Amino acid sequence: MNPILTMQNVSVNFPVKGGLPFLKKRFVQAVSDVSLTINQGETFGVVGESGCGKTTLGNAMIGMVKPTSGEVIFQGKNLYTLPKEEFKATRRQMQMIFQDPYSSLNPRFNVYQIISEPMFIRGEDDEETMKARVVELLELVGLSSDDLYRYPSDFSGGQRQRLGIARSIILNPSFLVCDEPVSALDVSIHAQILNLLNEIQAQMNLTYVFISHNLADVKNMCDRLAVMYLGKIMESGSSEKIFRNPLHPYTQALLAVVLDTVVGKEREFVILKGDIPSPINPPMGCRFWQRCPKAMEGCKTVPPEHLEVEEDHFVACHLVNGFPDVELPTNYDQLVG
Repeated sequence: MNPILTMQNVSVNFPVKGGLPFLKKRFVQAVSDVSLTINQGETFGVVGESGCGKTTLGNAMIGMVKPTSGEVIFQGKNLYTLPKEEFKATRRQMQMIFQDPYSSLNPRFNVYQIISEPMFIRGEDDEETMKARVVELLELVGLSSDDLYRYPSDFSGGQRQRLGIARSIILNPSFLVCDEPVSALDVSIHAQILNLLNEIQAQMNLTYVFISHNLADVKNMCDRLAVMYLGKIMESGSSEKIFRNPLHPYTQALLAVVLDTVVGKEREFVILKGDIPSPINPPMGCRFWQRCPKAMEGCKTVPPEHLEVEEDHFVACHLVNGFPDVELPTNYDQLVG
Protein backbone atom coordinates (compact mmCIF):
# COMPACT_ATOMS: atom_id res chain seq x y z
CA MET A 1 0.00 0.00 0.00
CA ASN A 2 1.06 3.57 -0.70
CA PRO A 3 0.79 5.81 2.41
CA ILE A 4 -0.68 9.26 1.78
CA LEU A 5 -0.48 10.48 5.39
CA THR A 6 1.57 9.39 8.39
CA MET A 7 1.36 10.73 11.93
CA GLN A 8 4.37 10.13 14.18
CA ASN A 9 3.97 10.61 17.95
CA VAL A 10 1.52 13.48 17.52
CA SER A 11 0.23 15.26 20.62
CA VAL A 12 -2.10 18.26 20.77
CA ASN A 13 -2.46 20.20 24.04
CA PHE A 14 -4.65 23.24 24.65
CA PRO A 15 -3.84 25.66 27.49
CA VAL A 16 -6.48 26.03 30.20
CA LYS A 17 -7.44 29.69 30.58
CA GLY A 18 -8.00 31.33 33.94
CA GLY A 19 -6.51 30.56 37.32
CA LEU A 20 -3.98 32.48 39.35
CA PRO A 21 -0.83 33.68 37.55
CA PHE A 22 1.60 32.03 39.97
CA LEU A 23 0.03 28.56 39.61
CA LYS A 24 1.43 25.98 37.23
CA LYS A 25 -0.04 26.28 33.75
CA ARG A 26 -2.41 23.45 32.89
CA PHE A 27 -3.26 21.87 29.54
CA VAL A 28 -6.07 19.82 28.05
CA GLN A 29 -4.35 16.79 26.52
CA ALA A 30 -6.69 16.35 23.56
CA VAL A 31 -4.41 14.00 21.58
CA SER A 32 -1.50 12.15 23.17
CA ASP A 33 1.35 10.45 21.31
CA VAL A 34 -0.67 9.17 18.36
CA SER A 35 1.05 7.34 15.51
CA LEU A 36 -0.83 6.00 12.48
CA THR A 37 -0.61 5.54 8.72
CA ILE A 38 -3.38 6.17 6.16
CA ASN A 39 -3.04 4.60 2.72
CA GLN A 40 -3.91 6.14 -0.63
CA GLY A 41 -7.51 5.48 -1.69
CA GLU A 42 -8.73 3.87 1.55
CA THR A 43 -11.34 4.93 4.08
CA PHE A 44 -9.77 5.15 7.53
CA GLY A 45 -12.15 5.30 10.48
CA VAL A 46 -11.60 7.10 13.78
CA VAL A 47 -14.10 6.05 16.45
CA GLY A 48 -14.69 6.64 20.14
CA GLU A 49 -16.92 8.40 22.64
CA SER A 50 -17.60 12.12 22.50
CA GLY A 51 -14.64 14.13 23.76
CA CYS A 52 -12.02 11.46 23.04
CA GLY A 53 -10.06 13.67 20.61
CA LYS A 54 -11.38 12.44 17.25
CA THR A 55 -12.07 15.88 15.76
CA THR A 56 -8.83 17.36 17.10
CA LEU A 57 -6.93 14.49 15.50
CA GLY A 58 -8.66 15.16 12.18
CA ASN A 59 -7.88 18.87 12.42
CA ALA A 60 -4.21 18.09 13.10
CA MET A 61 -4.11 15.91 9.98
CA ILE A 62 -5.03 18.75 7.65
CA GLY A 63 -3.26 21.72 9.21
CA MET A 64 -6.18 23.27 11.10
CA VAL A 65 -4.57 22.62 14.50
CA LYS A 66 -0.81 22.63 14.92
CA PRO A 67 0.42 19.70 17.03
CA THR A 68 2.24 20.43 20.26
CA SER A 69 4.73 17.73 19.30
CA GLY A 70 5.19 15.05 16.66
CA GLU A 71 5.12 15.06 12.85
CA VAL A 72 2.40 14.92 10.19
CA ILE A 73 3.79 13.61 6.90
CA PHE A 74 1.51 14.21 3.90
CA GLN A 75 2.63 12.85 0.52
CA GLY A 76 6.19 12.64 1.80
CA LYS A 77 6.29 16.20 3.19
CA ASN A 78 6.34 17.26 6.84
CA LEU A 79 3.25 19.44 6.80
CA TYR A 80 4.20 21.76 9.66
CA THR A 81 7.74 22.54 8.52
CA LEU A 82 6.76 23.62 5.00
CA PRO A 83 7.26 27.26 3.95
CA LYS A 84 4.05 29.30 4.04
CA GLU A 85 3.34 29.25 0.30
CA GLU A 86 4.09 25.54 -0.04
CA PHE A 87 1.91 24.81 3.00
CA LYS A 88 -1.00 26.68 1.39
CA ALA A 89 -0.53 24.77 -1.88
CA THR A 90 -0.38 21.43 -0.07
CA ARG A 91 -3.34 22.34 2.12
CA ARG A 92 -5.56 22.60 -0.97
CA GLN A 93 -5.25 18.84 -1.33
CA MET A 94 -6.77 18.36 2.14
CA GLN A 95 -10.35 19.33 2.93
CA MET A 96 -13.02 18.63 5.56
CA ILE A 97 -16.75 17.91 5.69
CA PHE A 98 -18.01 19.38 8.94
CA GLN A 99 -20.38 17.71 11.36
CA ASP A 100 -23.14 20.33 11.56
CA PRO A 101 -24.61 21.33 8.18
CA TYR A 102 -26.52 24.16 9.85
CA SER A 103 -23.61 26.08 11.37
CA SER A 104 -20.94 25.26 8.75
CA LEU A 105 -22.65 27.24 5.96
CA ASN A 106 -22.73 31.05 5.91
CA PRO A 107 -26.44 32.00 6.01
CA ARG A 108 -25.71 35.28 4.18
CA PHE A 109 -24.18 33.50 1.18
CA ASN A 110 -26.19 31.88 -1.58
CA VAL A 111 -25.32 28.43 -2.93
CA TYR A 112 -23.08 29.76 -5.66
CA GLN A 113 -21.08 31.91 -3.20
CA ILE A 114 -20.77 29.07 -0.67
CA ILE A 115 -19.46 26.47 -3.09
CA SER A 116 -17.32 28.76 -5.25
CA GLU A 117 -15.63 30.53 -2.32
CA PRO A 118 -12.53 28.24 -2.30
CA MET A 119 -12.01 28.94 -6.02
CA PHE A 120 -12.57 32.66 -5.47
CA ILE A 121 -9.99 32.75 -2.66
CA ARG A 122 -7.52 30.91 -4.86
CA GLY A 123 -8.05 33.62 -7.49
CA GLU A 124 -7.20 31.52 -10.51
CA ASP A 125 -10.61 31.17 -12.19
CA ASP A 126 -13.00 33.54 -13.94
CA GLU A 127 -16.71 33.88 -13.14
CA GLU A 128 -17.87 31.69 -16.00
CA THR A 129 -15.50 28.84 -15.08
CA MET A 130 -16.52 28.96 -11.43
CA LYS A 131 -20.22 28.93 -12.26
CA ALA A 132 -19.83 25.93 -14.56
CA ARG A 133 -17.88 24.06 -11.89
CA VAL A 134 -20.48 24.83 -9.20
CA VAL A 135 -23.32 23.57 -11.42
CA GLU A 136 -21.32 20.41 -12.15
CA LEU A 137 -20.86 19.71 -8.44
CA LEU A 138 -24.48 20.49 -7.60
CA GLU A 139 -25.57 17.82 -10.04
CA LEU A 140 -22.97 15.43 -8.66
CA VAL A 141 -24.35 15.72 -5.11
CA GLY A 142 -27.99 15.38 -6.19
CA LEU A 143 -29.04 19.04 -6.48
CA SER A 144 -29.50 21.18 -9.60
CA SER A 145 -28.66 24.49 -11.22
CA ASP A 146 -32.06 25.78 -10.05
CA ASP A 147 -30.58 25.90 -6.54
CA LEU A 148 -27.71 28.18 -7.56
CA TYR A 149 -28.99 31.39 -5.99
CA ARG A 150 -30.96 29.97 -3.06
CA TYR A 151 -29.82 30.36 0.55
CA PRO A 152 -29.04 27.71 3.21
CA SER A 153 -32.32 28.47 5.02
CA ASP A 154 -34.19 27.13 1.98
CA PHE A 155 -32.72 23.64 2.35
CA SER A 156 -33.20 20.64 4.62
CA GLY A 157 -30.38 19.22 6.75
CA GLY A 158 -29.52 16.55 4.20
CA GLN A 159 -29.46 19.08 1.36
CA ARG A 160 -27.21 21.38 3.39
CA GLN A 161 -24.79 18.52 3.96
CA ARG A 162 -24.77 17.93 0.20
CA LEU A 163 -23.78 21.57 -0.22
CA GLY A 164 -21.00 21.07 2.32
CA ILE A 165 -19.75 18.04 0.40
CA ALA A 166 -19.78 20.00 -2.87
CA ARG A 167 -17.79 22.83 -1.27
CA SER A 168 -15.21 20.40 0.13
CA ILE A 169 -14.40 18.81 -3.25
CA ILE A 170 -14.45 21.88 -5.50
CA LEU A 171 -10.62 22.16 -5.50
CA ASN A 172 -10.24 18.46 -6.41
CA PRO A 173 -8.55 17.38 -3.16
CA SER A 174 -6.96 13.98 -2.68
CA PHE A 175 -7.57 13.74 1.10
CA LEU A 176 -10.92 14.38 2.79
CA VAL A 177 -11.71 14.33 6.51
CA CYS A 178 -15.39 13.53 7.13
CA ASP A 179 -16.11 14.71 10.67
CA GLU A 180 -19.26 12.82 11.68
CA PRO A 181 -20.94 13.86 8.41
CA VAL A 182 -24.28 12.13 9.14
CA SER A 183 -24.62 12.38 12.93
CA ALA A 184 -26.80 15.52 12.75
CA LEU A 185 -29.08 14.13 10.02
CA ASP A 186 -32.36 12.25 10.10
CA VAL A 187 -32.19 8.48 9.80
CA SER A 188 -34.15 8.64 6.53
CA ILE A 189 -31.31 10.42 4.70
CA HIS A 190 -28.44 8.90 6.70
CA ALA A 191 -27.78 6.13 4.16
CA GLN A 192 -28.22 8.49 1.20
CA ILE A 193 -25.32 10.69 2.30
CA LEU A 194 -23.09 7.66 3.01
CA ASN A 195 -23.85 6.24 -0.44
CA LEU A 196 -23.09 9.64 -1.97
CA LEU A 197 -19.72 9.73 -0.21
CA ASN A 198 -18.90 6.25 -1.56
CA GLU A 199 -19.83 7.30 -5.10
CA ILE A 200 -17.71 10.46 -4.93
CA GLN A 201 -14.75 8.53 -3.51
CA ALA A 202 -14.86 6.02 -6.38
CA GLN A 203 -15.26 8.76 -8.99
CA MET A 204 -12.53 11.09 -7.68
CA ASN A 205 -10.14 8.50 -6.16
CA LEU A 206 -10.27 10.20 -2.77
CA THR A 207 -8.79 9.07 0.53
CA TYR A 208 -11.24 9.44 3.42
CA VAL A 209 -10.80 9.80 7.15
CA PHE A 210 -14.24 8.94 8.51
CA ILE A 211 -14.75 10.21 12.07
CA SER A 212 -17.74 8.74 13.87
CA HIS A 213 -19.10 7.34 17.11
CA ASN A 214 -21.45 5.05 15.16
CA LEU A 215 -19.66 1.72 14.71
CA ALA A 216 -22.34 0.41 12.35
CA ASP A 217 -21.40 3.16 9.87
CA VAL A 218 -17.70 2.51 10.37
CA LYS A 219 -18.12 -1.21 9.73
CA ASN A 220 -19.77 -0.51 6.37
CA MET A 221 -17.56 2.40 5.30
CA CYS A 222 -14.01 1.80 6.54
CA ASP A 223 -11.14 -0.41 5.41
CA ARG A 224 -9.07 0.28 8.53
CA LEU A 225 -9.79 2.13 11.76
CA ALA A 226 -8.44 3.46 15.05
CA VAL A 227 -10.35 3.30 18.33
CA MET A 228 -9.64 6.34 20.54
CA TYR A 229 -10.15 6.94 24.24
CA LEU A 230 -9.09 10.09 26.09
CA GLY A 231 -6.65 11.14 23.37
CA LYS A 232 -4.98 7.73 22.98
CA ILE A 233 -5.42 4.96 20.41
CA MET A 234 -6.58 1.79 22.15
CA GLU A 235 -6.82 -0.49 19.12
CA SER A 236 -6.20 -0.04 15.39
CA GLY A 237 -5.78 -1.87 12.11
CA SER A 238 -8.01 -3.79 9.73
CA SER A 239 -11.71 -3.12 10.30
CA GLU A 240 -12.56 -6.71 9.47
CA LYS A 241 -10.14 -8.09 12.07
CA ILE A 242 -11.17 -5.64 14.78
CA PHE A 243 -14.88 -6.28 14.31
CA ARG A 244 -14.33 -10.05 14.14
CA ASN A 245 -11.99 -10.21 17.12
CA PRO A 246 -11.99 -7.06 19.29
CA LEU A 247 -9.24 -7.44 21.88
CA HIS A 248 -9.29 -4.23 23.90
CA PRO A 249 -12.02 -4.07 26.59
CA TYR A 250 -12.99 -0.59 25.40
CA THR A 251 -13.50 -1.81 21.82
CA GLN A 252 -15.52 -4.72 23.15
CA ALA A 253 -17.73 -2.32 25.11
CA LEU A 254 -18.31 -0.12 22.05
CA LEU A 255 -19.23 -3.10 19.88
CA ALA A 256 -21.55 -4.51 22.52
CA VAL A 257 -24.03 -1.67 21.98
CA VAL A 258 -24.20 -2.05 18.18
CA LEU A 259 -27.53 -3.56 17.16
CA ASP A 260 -27.15 -7.05 15.66
CA THR A 261 -29.45 -8.21 12.86
CA VAL A 262 -28.91 -11.90 13.69
CA VAL A 263 -31.97 -12.98 15.70
CA GLY A 264 -31.26 -15.28 18.64
CA LYS A 265 -27.49 -14.75 18.60
CA GLU A 266 -25.98 -14.75 22.08
CA ARG A 267 -24.15 -11.54 22.92
CA GLU A 268 -22.06 -10.41 25.85
CA PHE A 269 -23.03 -6.92 26.98
CA VAL A 270 -20.22 -4.89 28.51
CA ILE A 271 -21.46 -2.00 30.65
CA LEU A 272 -18.87 0.67 31.42
CA LYS A 273 -19.17 2.25 34.86
CA GLY A 274 -17.87 5.57 36.07
CA ASP A 275 -17.06 8.80 34.25
CA ILE A 276 -14.36 9.59 31.74
CA PRO A 277 -11.32 11.07 33.56
CA SER A 278 -10.36 14.68 32.96
CA PRO A 279 -8.06 15.24 29.93
CA ILE A 280 -6.33 17.90 32.04
CA ASN A 281 -5.08 15.25 34.44
CA PRO A 282 -5.38 11.86 32.72
CA PRO A 283 -4.46 8.59 34.49
CA MET A 284 -0.76 7.77 34.76
CA GLY A 285 -0.97 4.25 33.31
CA CYS A 286 -3.63 2.97 30.93
CA ARG A 287 -6.12 5.78 30.44
CA PHE A 288 -9.00 3.31 30.48
CA TRP A 289 -8.20 1.42 33.69
CA GLN A 290 -10.71 3.28 35.90
CA ARG A 291 -13.62 2.06 33.78
CA CYS A 292 -12.15 -1.25 32.60
CA PRO A 293 -13.90 -4.37 33.99
CA LYS A 294 -10.68 -6.38 33.48
CA ALA A 295 -8.15 -3.91 34.92
CA MET A 296 -5.14 -5.23 36.87
CA GLU A 297 -3.06 -3.45 39.49
CA GLY A 298 -0.26 -2.58 37.06
CA CYS A 299 -2.69 -0.92 34.65
CA LYS A 300 -2.85 2.05 37.04
CA THR A 301 0.80 2.99 36.67
CA VAL A 302 2.27 1.32 33.55
CA PRO A 303 1.23 2.81 30.17
CA PRO A 304 0.54 0.01 27.65
CA GLU A 305 2.45 -0.12 24.37
CA HIS A 306 0.56 -0.09 21.09
CA LEU A 307 1.79 -3.39 19.65
CA GLU A 308 0.90 -5.58 16.68
CA VAL A 309 -0.82 -8.80 17.80
CA GLU A 310 -1.49 -10.06 14.27
CA GLU A 311 -0.94 -8.64 10.80
CA ASP A 312 -2.54 -5.16 10.62
CA HIS A 313 -4.09 -5.45 14.10
CA PHE A 314 -2.59 -3.38 16.92
CA VAL A 315 -3.68 -3.20 20.56
CA ALA A 316 -2.57 -1.12 23.56
CA CYS A 317 -3.60 -3.37 26.45
CA HIS A 318 -1.67 -5.22 29.14
CA LEU A 319 -4.17 -8.09 29.09
CA VAL A 320 -3.22 -8.80 25.49
CA ASN A 321 0.46 -7.83 25.39
CA GLY A 322 1.39 -8.52 29.03
CA PHE A 323 4.03 -6.67 31.04
CA PRO A 324 6.94 -8.02 33.05
CA ASP A 325 6.42 -6.24 36.36
CA VAL A 326 2.89 -7.45 37.09
CA GLU A 327 1.71 -10.99 37.60
CA LEU A 328 -1.04 -11.91 35.15
CA PRO A 329 -4.34 -13.18 36.62
CA THR A 330 -4.99 -16.91 36.76
CA ASN A 331 -7.92 -16.54 34.34
CA TYR A 332 -5.81 -14.55 31.82
CA ASP A 333 -6.69 -16.83 28.88
CA GLN A 334 -10.40 -16.46 29.56
CA LEU A 335 -10.15 -12.68 29.79
CA VAL A 336 -8.42 -12.24 26.44
CA GLY A 337 -10.38 -15.02 24.74
